Formats: sequence, C-alpha cells, structure tokens
Amino acid sequence: MKAFDRKLLRDLWGMRSQAVAIAFVVLAGVATYVAMRNVMASLEVTLDSYYREYRFADGFAAARRVPESVRARLAAIPGVSALETRVTAPVNLEVPGFDEPVAGLLVSVPEDRQPVLNRLFLREGRLVRAGREDEVVLNEAFAESHALRPGHTITAIVNGRRRDLTVVGVGLSPEHLLQMQPGTLFPDPVRFGVIWMGRGALAAAYDMEGAFNDVAFSLTPGASVDDVIERVDLILAPYGGVGAYARRLQLSNWAISEEFRQLRSSSTTLPLVFLAVAAFLLNVVVSRLITLQREQVGVLKAFGYSNAAVGLHYVKLVLVMALAGAAAGIGVGLWLGSLMGDLYLEYYRFPALDYRASIPVIVTAVGLTTGASILGVLSAVRRAVRLSPAIAMRPAPPPLYRRTVLERLGLERAFDQPSRMIARNLERQPVRSALTVVGIASSCAILIMGMFFTDSIEHVLRVEYGLSQRENLNVSFVGPTSTAAVHELAALPGVRHAEATRAAPVRLRREHREYDTAIQGIPPGAYLRQVVNTELEPIAIPAHGIVLTERLAQTLSAGAGDTVVVEVREGARRIRSVPVAGITQQYVGLAAYMEISELNRLVGTGQAVTGALLLTDASREEELNKALRERPQVASIASQERMIASFRDTMDRSMLTMTLILTVFAGVIAFGVVYNAARISLSERDRELASLRVLGLRRGEISFILIGELAVLTLVALPIGFLLGSAASAGLVQAFQTDMYRFPLVLGRKTFGIAAAVVLGAAVVSGLVVHRKLSQLDLVGVLKTRE
Repeated sequence: MKAFDRKLLRDLWGMRSQAVAIAFVVLAGVATYVAMRNVMASLEVTLDSYYREYRFADGFAAARRVPESVRARLAAIPGVSALETRVTAPVNLEVPGFDEPVAGLLVSVPEDRQPVLNRLFLREGRLVRAGREDEVVLNEAFAESHALRPGHTITAIVNGRRRDLTVVGVGLSPEHLLQMQPGTLFPDPVRFGVIWMGRGALAAAYDMEGAFNDVAFSLTPGASVDDVIERVDLILAPYGGVGAYARRLQLSNWAISEEFRQLRSSSTTLPLVFLAVAAFLLNVVVSRLITLQREQVGVLKAFGYSNAAVGLHYVKLVLVMALAGAAAGIGVGLWLGSLMGDLYLEYYRFPALDYRASIPVIVTAVGLTTGASILGVLSAVRRAVRLSPAIAMRPAPPPLYRRTVLERLGLERAFDQPSRMIARNLERQPVRSALTVVGIASSCAILIMGMFFTDSIEHVLRVEYGLSQRENLNVSFVGPTSTAAVHELAALPGVRHAEATRAAPVRLRREHREYDTAIQGIPPGAYLRQVVNTELEPIAIPAHGIVLTERLAQTLSAGAGDTVVVEVREGARRIRSVPVAGITQQYVGLAAYMEISELNRLVGTGQAVTGALLLTDASREEELNKALRERPQVASIASQERMIASFRDTMDRSMLTMTLILTVFAGVIAFGVVYNAARISLSERDRELASLRVLGLRRGEISFILIGELAVLTLVALPIGFLLGSAASAGLVQAFQTDMYRFPLVLGRKTFGIAAAVVLGAAVVSGLVVHRKLSQLDLVGVLKTRE
C-alpha cells in the first residue's frame, strides 16, 4: 500500500467512532432520497401503465336523462376516439354484520364483456352476465373492508326498493383507485363502495331503458380536451347536463395527482436538507482534523509530496466516510422503499406496484453525496495545501488570551475555576463555538421539520370539524328537492336540529383564470355550518355576493370587492357576474359560499335544497340510520365522526408515516452532530486536559470542563434550532399546499419539547462517551512537548 493509503486507514481507525457517526448522517439522507424517489418513480410508472392498459377515459360528463340516440352525436365530435355511455346512481347499502350507514355508487357495465373505457381488473370471480339482473362486481377495497367475496349478498335501496345483490366478482377500475364518495375529499372504503352492475338491469331499475345519464370518452392524439368538453356541454345541455370535465378533475385522479405532487416535493426537499447537514458536519470534522495534523502536513510537504497529493488525501478521507454511508443508505433506502411501496399499494389499489430500483436515482444519490461532501470540505482542504512546510511544522499559534466578559463585569468570583475555564474557552474561540452551535441547531431544526405536521393536522381537525362543521350527520338527497324534505328529517327520532344545504356545480372565472367547484348555500343564522374568516372568527354569509375560500381566492386572484363570473352547470345554466363579499379560511378543499336563497335565485330553481345537516342524539343513532336508509330521496349519509376517522387514516397512511421515518432519521442526525462536536473538542484539548490532571484535578473536574462546554453550546443551540425549525417548517408548508388540503404552520409545545429532548438526550449520551474516554488519556504521551 502507498504511504498515503496507510495514513488514510490509520486516520480512519483513529476517528472511527466519528466516522461511523458521519456515515450514519449520510445514510439518513441517502436512504430518504432513494426510498422516496424510487417509490415516487414506481408509483408514476405504475399509474401511467394502469391508466393506459385499462383505458382510463380522458373526459366525463353527466346529465339527468339522455336518449341513447344522442350517443352518435357525441361520438362524432372531432377529437373523440372512443365513447362509453353509462347509467350511474347513488344508493344506500346494507351490509351483513355492519349497522352503520353505508353508501354506494352503482355504475353500469356491459354484460359478458369489458367496457370500452375504464376497464375492470378482476381480482376474484367474473364479470356480470346477461339475464342475471342481481349480479354485481364490488370494488376490492370495499369488499375487503367487509370480508365480501363472490357468492356473498348485500342489500341495496335501488330507486326506493330494497334489492338483494349477489357478488360475482371483486375488481378494480382506474376510475376509482381511491374510494371517494362524491362531495368528500377522503377515501372511506368501509362506508362507501363502488358497485358495477349490468347495464340492462340498472337501466330497468331507474327507468333508463334506451337512455343514459353518464358518459366517458377518450381523445385522439393532439385533440384539445377543452374544445371537446365545450361541444359535449352544448349537446347535453337540453338533457340536464351538469358540465363535462377532463380527467384531471375526476375525483379519484385529482386526489391522487395532488398527493403525488406533495410526495414529489418532499422526496426532493427533505433529503437535500439531510445531505446539507452532512456536508456541514464533514467540513467541521475535516477542518479540525487538519488543524491537529498541521505538523504531519508540513512533514509530508518537506518530503516532496505535492499540494495535489496532500489535498487528494483529505478528499479521499472524506469520500470514504461519505460513500460508505451512501452505500449503506442505498441498501436501507431500497428496503424502506419496498415497504413504502406495499403501504401505498394498499392505499391506491393498483393491480400491482411495479416497484424497481431506479439506476438514475441511485446514481443521483451517489452524485449528490459526493458533491455535497467535496463542497463541504473544500475550504478546509484549501487551507491545508496552502500551508508551507516551515509554517506547518511549527505548532499552531496560541489563541489570543484576554479577559472574558464575565471578568470585565466583575462576575468571575461568582463562578468556580472550571466554570471560568469553560467561559474563557468559548469566548476566545468564537468561530469554533458558533459552528458547533449551528450544527446542533440544525439537528434540532430537522426534528421540528419532521414532527410539525402532527400539530398542523390537529389544528385542521379543530377548525374544520370542530369550529366550521358541527353536524353529526350530513345527508345528501338524490337531487334538488323542496325544503319540506328537511322538515321531514327534523321530525325523525333522534334528530335534535336540522339545517338545509344547497350545492350547485359552477365554473368560476375572473379574467383568464377559472376553476370548477361547487357553491354551497347556507341559510341565514346557520349553527351547524359556520364560515370563518382568516382569523378563524365566525362570519355571517351576506345576503348578496359570494364568499370564497382563501386558496380559491388566490387561484382566481380575487379579493373582497372584486367581481367573478359564475357559470352555473345545472338547470338553466345561467351566467352571472357576482361580487366577492368576503374571504373565508378553509383547510380542506376549495369551495365558495352564498346565502341559500341567493344561490337558488342564481340557479333559478326556486327554494330547493340538496341535503341536510343533522345534529343527532347518539343514543338513537341506530334507529335514525335505519329510518334514513329507507327514504328513497336520501342518496348518502355521511357521519362527522367517520369523516374525522377517514381524515386521520388518510394522513396516517400518507404523510404521518413518512413523518415518522423522517423523525427517526432526524434523531440519528442529531446524535451524529452532537457526538462529533464532543469528540472533536476532546481531540483538540486532550493535552490541556491531561495537563490539568497532572496538576491535580480529578477526572470528574476535567469532565465537567469538557461536558459543561458541550452543555452550554447545546442550550444556546436549542432556541436557535427552534427558530430555524420554524422557518424551515414554514417553507415546507408553502411547498406542500395543494387544492385538496392545506396545512397551516402550527407548532405546539410538544413538538418543541420532543425536539429538545432528543437533542439533549444525544448530548447526554455523547457526554457519557466522552467521560469514559477521559479515563483513557495517556498522560505521559499527551504531555510530550511538540516544540
């Protein structure tokens, strides 16, 4: 082996514990990057191939009742390559052994063959057959939630009549990857299921023979989806069309796209933060190592080694530590990615996840590690190669000793000698102390970044489901109906209070910006549905004008006093200019609000309602649910308690799982930073501490000097880390904003407490290790003069 290689091995062995700590920091960053990027790439590839293979439609439209003869006109629209007319209907279900309300969506499919678009992947059983009117195929997530298999039976209230349906298959569709009930933003496969039924049987049940109320279409390459949608709307308008929409707005696909956008952002941002901390740590370690090896650098140069050889030696030292951590991180990342892939497969319900180790991701991870490591130590290596042999072989000049602030203030007598030594050392080496503080503060900040989502989610729940939405049950009707339906519900047993709701699909436009959403109509003096302003104070819906959620207002670039164009997508499909009366805070979804009578005037349907909010008596819940299921006008029943459970489950499966992983890695980084700070301080001051031992100080006293210095730096770093973590979390909040949900910057005491506890725990463990090392000091060897 070459001399430099032997020296490299000796240096690594001498600093083996520090090298392992640095490797773990790099491992955390690389593992996070490889796992998240591989999973992201695998999910995108799987989604694209699934959509393509099972012919997911490019656009959709719905109407009340359209003669089948209109199909030819729709198929003849320029740009339409394939078209599927369907019958769909919301139903209430009764599942054996499950007493809570269950809603379903019946979707027609051709008998004995696959649909042209939105084909089914059969996990079990078969497709429905002609002449078998009660055969259905269940969505896999719903079937698994209730342990239903081919041969089992469920009961549905089909057009007001109770009907037993026989399960003949369990499958998946690209149209319903997430089991999301219309009007909700979170999947709940326990209480909502998609059911595919033969076209003839479903059409007969809803008087749709020779007609349809739903259509899906695909486009030819290069066709404009907006142009096709405009033509579809014109054709369906006379038949009660409620507006065609592109695939990007289809509920399941929209939710998946929003979650993928968050995953894509976090899979890049967070690993880079970890690698930046690793680069900083390498800079500190190598800078101090070079300072300790000044004489060795001088001797090497005196023996003829070039600046390039000396610099390359220290670069190789860094790369060995970094690449060892990267190699282990790649392995951990691939394993962790496969576990995450299995988790997402359960959530997104693909037929299979095409998980693979992406070579570009691995190469990028190694490249980022190498680049960050070299950049981190570049300044330290530059200082080493600039030292001339004569200067390098001299001992480093002693620090400039002067009276400390404590001494100038006359407070030195208030402290014992070891405490004064701690103060002197910290004040007389401000750069080194500042670098240590920054490193510890960074580890604290990373912990806060990993944990703040929990606080934000709890805040969202308090605002959305405690302050804004106070109902126990949200009942939706089959279509707009009279207000008498709400009074009937109010008279049911167990209902303490009922309020009407009105929802109308609209397209909001302002200048060149537009957004498809629904306006929610709220009655004056409403109690169960509160609209809050940006300060979270309840506000009354004005008699005239529209109230926009803050995110929707930003999307339309509209503020209070501005005017937006409202295109109603049902009824007479009126287009009106409406003033913006206010801005409201809402963390889940994008919506607009109007006073209910004003909304009805805008739509032109009289005093109609589309649902009711109920405050109920929990002791009579079962009786009330039974009464609601038997009413043909009731399309669905959503429980507030179940909605919160669904929200938590969604967060646990997606964001909080990743947060847990990041928190563990952040804890590893915190320990690596604090431990390296302690070990480097020991290696720099071993001669000084040995001298104190020879002069009579006990091991506990010199431990107090070293560990006390670490304690002071850690305590100073914690508030700085809190500030850095808050700022970094604010940046993540902005990066993770989506139309599906938004997270406010909320940091609770628990988050700060856990972050501080982890950092302090790392400091305590590091202090114990250093205390043990002090007993191994070679007093004679350390005190040998170097001059």
